[in-house]
Amino acid sequence: MQKGQISVQTENIFPIIKQFLYSDQEIFLRELISNAVDATSKLKTLAARGEVNGEIGETVIDILLDKDAKTLTIRDRGIGMTEEEVNKYLNQVAFSSAQEFLEKYKDESSIIGHFGLGFYSAFMVAKTVEVKTLSYKEGSEGVTWICDGDPEYSIGTNDKTTRGTDIILHISDDSTEYLEESRIQELLDKYCKFLPIEIRFGTKKETVFEGEGEDQTSKEIEVDNIINNPNPIWRKQPAELTDEDYKNFYNELYPYSTPPMFWIHLNIDYPFNLTGILYFPKVTNSMEVQKNKIQLYSNQVYVTDEVKEIVPEFLTLLHGVIDSPDIPLNVSRSYLQSDANVKKITGYITKKVADKLNDLYKKDRAAYEEKWSDLNVFVKYGMLSEEKFHDKAVKFALLTNVDGEHFTIDEYAEKIKAVQTDKHNKVIHLYTNNKDEHDSFITSAKNAGYDVLHFDNIIDNHFMQHMEHKGTDITFVRVDSDVVDNLVQKDETKESVLSEKEQEKVLGLFKDNIGDASANVEVKALSPDDQPVVITKPEFMRRMKEMQALQGMQTGAFPDMYNVIVNGNHPLVAEKLLKMRSEDKKKDFVQHLYNLAMLNQGMLKGSALTSFINSSLEYLK
Repeated sequence: MQKGQISVQTENIFPIIKQFLYSDQEIFLRELISNAVDATSKLKTLAARGEVNGEIGETVIDILLDKDAKTLTIRDRGIGMTEEEVNKYLNQVAFSSAQEFLEKYKDESSIIGHFGLGFYSAFMVAKTVEVKTLSYKEGSEGVTWICDGDPEYSIGTNDKTTRGTDIILHISDDSTEYLEESRIQELLDKYCKFLPIEIRFGTKKETVFEGEGEDQTSKEIEVDNIINNPNPIWRKQPAELTDEDYKNFYNELYPYSTPPMFWIHLNIDYPFNLTGILYFPKVTNSMEVQKNKIQLYSNQVYVTDEVKEIVPEFLTLLHGVIDSPDIPLNVSRSYLQSDANVKKITGYITKKVADKLNDLYKKDRAAYEEKWSDLNVFVKYGMLSEEKFHDKAVKFALLTNVDGEHFTIDEYAEKIKAVQTDKHNKVIHLYTNNKDEHDSFITSAKNAGYDVLHFDNIIDNHFMQHMEHKGTDITFVRVDSDVVDNLVQKDETKESVLSEKEQEKVLGLFKDNIGDASANVEVKALSPDDQPVVITKPEFMRRMKEMQALQGMQTGAFPDMYNVIVNGNHPLVAEKLLKMRSEDKKKDFVQHLYNLAMLNQGMLKGSALTSFINSSLEYLK
């Protein structure tokens, strides 16, 4: 038997491979199966060229587990190797046979391998690696190669009669998890689900039914456990596929998930190769979504679900598959490396998503509006994080008012411009983030002829600030804020039923009796149909406090300021309060009206709320 030494630059290559080359030990199986796929793809390419004698027969790749012998075998029926090729490809680390084959047949094959190091990942889990191979070439003799994980190897002949290669891993004592059937099945499902050659892992039981109706019977049979779909739909042309095909594939990727709203089929071959399908899932308002739902493949080999380097942050809310041989991977194909191609791919995907949304909006606006509650988080997130997406999205981003009507950003500005413009020519977008809590404020605003938007999303505060920054002529004001002072049609234009002296008296009663120095009290001539007392908060101060809360800061940094607006035209103020003779009754009445306003703002709590309830009961007696 011939003896030799693997040609490497250092005798320490195996410890390096075992400890540092691969970021995740479990990918050894992916690498070895990828090599088997390469060998089989090469055979098919040669057969198509007429360079293989006879039929090539079965090409399935078998994964064989022998727990007693402590071995895991990857068996292919591919091109095999001669002794010369074993010496060339196994004994020279980092020499890629796939690369050499690609150079020769680059227009006719799809080969996975890039680096020539995948085979040596076997030594991460095996104390001994044994290779038994027989070349497809006529007259070839079986070759056995054995290495114990150091530069020394042995090579000799064997009596193998079937074409292809067996890689037999003698699993080391610290890697016995890879002798468990469930663990191997898990890795096959993760890394090999869509490899282009069928992969078989033993058998499985399957229930079959015979007959019909009452005569129907069932029985369990043993069938091959084929773990992969060799021809996933992202490799097909969209014209070949139905909506049902796309939905079934989504269910294959994410079993038992809620069906997606729609999808985008990616298919580009210049200036880079990229295929895939991105699905739009239903996204909840809370944005509590699992982001690692886009799977990255390279020639149908699973690489990672960490795709933030090629997919913009907001697009990680999508689900699906991206497959590209042109995405630069590190040597172990475990993560991405940054280069100019990555930026081009990012830009392409962003454009395709924006174009898809714009098409949906243009073709069927009514259907698009129905989906808006599920889409709006995604679109707003994109506008916040990607300049180019923002520029496209302003055409199909929608604003929704409290009546459920939808408008584009430009449509809404035009709708309210005539009546909701302040003295600085800013268009005031009134909004609520809680329709029930702000019902009285919304009613007052609508009675005054104003429109109110509904923003109830965690992302909406950021979105509004973003839109204010982008459009210098608009501003957003919550409906319970100091709204009146910001609008052109100010309420002081209404006639006051109180004389100046009576207004001063009412103002004094409230200032003296509400007992809160942080409150700014004013008497205004509002509509008699408005509340007798309204509490508003300065918009800027409220936003600062909300931002503090989002950042987890202590809220004491900004004072709790608010305005108490006394409606001098309301009968309870203009008539009942001023006609009271008892100062004690006036004081109680003022406090009661003030507490009603506090309750309306959700500011009445604890003992103050209990006291108010008790006093209200007294009024009813």
